[in-house]
Amino acid sequence: MTKLLEKAFAEAAKLPDPEQDDLAKRLLAELADDQAWERAFAGSQDALARLAAEALVEYEAGLTQELGPDRL
Repeated sequence: MTKLLEKAFAEAAKLPDPEQDDLAKRLLAELADDQAWERAFAGSQDALARLAAEALVEYEAGLTQELGPDRL
């Protein structure tokens, strides 16, 4: 465990039990979300590569437009 994480847990341990539980739920949910994103991206590499290749073909054919904040 890193020193920073140890410090965070030490500070969290000073909180009342209900607040510790709330913090733990948020942390566990965040970790679960991160794992879900990693699985989703790991399974989409072929599709992302195909989309990137299509975008490059469109760009090279002059079929794209430059975007700026005023054109979003």
